[in-house]
Amino acid sequence: MRVLLAVDGSPYSETAVNEVASRIWPEHTEVRVITAYELPLAPAPETWALPPDYFETLDRAAREQAEAIEHAVVVKLAVSLGAAVKVTGNILPGSPRAIILEEANRWGADLIVVGSHGYGPWQRFLLGSVSQAIVSHAKCSVEVVRIRNHQTGEVRAA
Repeated sequence: MRVLLAVDGSPYSETAVNEVASRIWPEHTEVRVITAYELPLAPAPETWALPPDYFETLDRAAREQAEAIEHAVVVKLAVSLGAAVKVTGNILPGSPRAIILEEANRWGADLIVVGSHGYGPWQRFLLGSVSQAIVSHAKCSVEVVRIRNHQTGEVRAA
């Protein structure tokens, strides 16, 4: 079985990591951890006013952050799952929606696991929902993991 776990360092993706780490997977399972990163927009439309290395510095910082997130998850899963499950990682530049779907198709994933921010309808409209896009367009099974409300034990509405 091939499991693609998409993480972004948020508490929501940490919940998905914990879910994958807590399971007993079939023999020869492979878990690939991916982190997609994209550069933010320029703070002003006058890009001529930015320092010459502005975008290179941003790219380097985003890549380093993505590498740290991916590495921590790979180590955690390798320890939790043991030698029976092969755990690898990859960081890829681009839109998380597109990167997750492309990597799942390219790698031949059987399952995609993602965390959900639990946005309401208005936030989903404004910000978009990566998990909703993955569920709608993936060619394999998708598991969306949500954070439970610690007071009531209920799952946050999506």
